[in-house]
Amino acid sequence: MPTPCRRGQPAETLRGCQVELRRWRVSDLKPLSRAIAESRDHLIPWMPWAADQDRERTAAFLERSGREWDQGEAYGYAITTAGTVVGSCGLMRRIGPGGLDIGYWFHPAWTGRGLATMAVATLVRQGFALPGIDRIEIHHDEANRASGAIPRRLGFTEVARHQVPGGPTAPGEVGIDVIWRAHRPVTAGR
Repeated sequence: MPTPCRRGQPAETLRGCQVELRRWRVSDLKPLSRAIAESRDHLIPWMPWAADQDRERTAAFLERSGREWDQGEAYGYAITTAGTVVGSCGLMRRIGPGGLDIGYWFHPAWTGRGLATMAVATLVRQGFALPGIDRIEIHHDEANRASGAIPRRLGFTEVARHQVPGGPTAPGEVGIDVIWRAHRPVTAGR
């Protein structure tokens, strides 16, 4: 059951089958720092920020996450299972009116269990529950096949591939952005 939320914002806690997503808090500095440090080699090929992430930058991320949530720009969540922080995900208002895009990363010790797909499915349900949202997108580099498997599993449609201006931003990337999209399901009576 989601925790209550302010009008137009998602719930601060979302529960999926084996995952719980909860709004990032400043007090999450230690578990997030640990998850990033343990995941650094796994993240560096795809996440430009991972190469120089330290405690100060992680604290700044948590503070920024709180501000963005309160301003309705982005909704960042800790992904937890059995009380352990295993990754991060969020809904972001970066693709124009009526749309949200989803970003995510996982600790490598917790990959291959379907948890990322469960977390993203939970975000998709919450995103479409928000007023005015008619589409949700996932963007990833073409070389990041693991990231691309999630929208495919969830029934998203690939809608575009394009060269990233300025080329790759992380060492594992090829600089081709793949965009997947899902539209709000049509329900009876709408």
